[in-house]
Amino acid sequence: MPCVSEQRLAQQLPAVPFYCPVPPARHRSGDTLNDRTVRWMRGQRLDEDERQLKRLAVCDFGGLAASTMPYGRLEPLALMAKLHAVLFSLDDGVCDESAVTADLLAQETSRIMRALEAPESRSADDSPHTAALRRIRLELEPYASARQLRRVTEAMRVYTSGLVWEASWRSDARLPSVDDYVMLWMRAIGMAPSTAMIEIVGGFSVSDEDLQDPRVRALTEITWTLVSWDNDLYSRNKELERAGDDLNLIDVVCQEQGCDPERALVRVVAMRDRVMVLFDRLAAQVEEEADESLRRYVRALGQFVRGHLDWASRCPRYTVSSGPRTPPGGWWKQQPADNSLEPLPVPGIAWWWDQLAPAR
Repeated sequence: MPCVSEQRLAQQLPAVPFYCPVPPARHRSGDTLNDRTVRWMRGQRLDEDERQLKRLAVCDFGGLAASTMPYGRLEPLALMAKLHAVLFSLDDGVCDESAVTADLLAQETSRIMRALEAPESRSADDSPHTAALRRIRLELEPYASARQLRRVTEAMRVYTSGLVWEASWRSDARLPSVDDYVMLWMRAIGMAPSTAMIEIVGGFSVSDEDLQDPRVRALTEITWTLVSWDNDLYSRNKELERAGDDLNLIDVVCQEQGCDPERALVRVVAMRDRVMVLFDRLAAQVEEEADESLRRYVRALGQFVRGHLDWASRCPRYTVSSGPRTPPGGWWKQQPADNSLEPLPVPGIAWWWDQLAPAR
């Protein structure tokens, strides 16, 4: 675990409003979904710590699914809510708030991947998380094509590799560079399996050719990144208080740019807003020539960004005993802090801006 000074721990930052031009929406079955998910989660015994189970039970995973995928069919949407519950439990209990090493996490994630690759197999060594993910994979089969199931499995491979990468940094006294951190966090946040579920939950299919279009790959990665950076902005106070954790974009920027957390917060908000502006412009260009399925996918990406923020703004998971919880003027702002269409100086993602068509 990186060392956090007492001064850094005491430095709770103000809550900030978000720029997101995507309008809010919510599936009408959100409350029902959450009740079902909580009962299912308790039956899986994902955590032996009763306090942690109670924290998970009030996270409103049904509401997260309902806000990020309001277009969804009820049964696959219920599976999405279950997947959220397992990934959050895995993140808290095995990754963020435990002493599990990268080696041990690699063993656990390898068992998870085997369960997803061959869910008909059985293992006496299945952890509760592996067993729950095996069940979800089997329950997806009536709603997904073989190609879509393959995409979910490969997306989980992206996610689990990110967890191991994250664990390796948690055992290091240093923080990664901004470029390394951005690459790491877009994988470890769990967004790859979430976006792979969009087609299944929505009941449509996007061709491999469309998903491999560089513009669509960029939009997908931008979605992963916006959600990961948004999480850093609203959860940093909670992570510092509960886990003493400074593996956060704000603190990484502090290290790389030699500034204090308040200045880093301003810079991270500007970075985040510039990426949001790029998403809005690039999504509009792709939709102009997309077929109906691709158009639905691109719109669903934007809805995930907005729905995740709507959920986080009311989720008790991120309430801390110290530090502000709500921005003074509310959660939303009308204008970005930075509307430049120039690439950010982050080499691993600069190619996103290359996908924009020249202004007409």
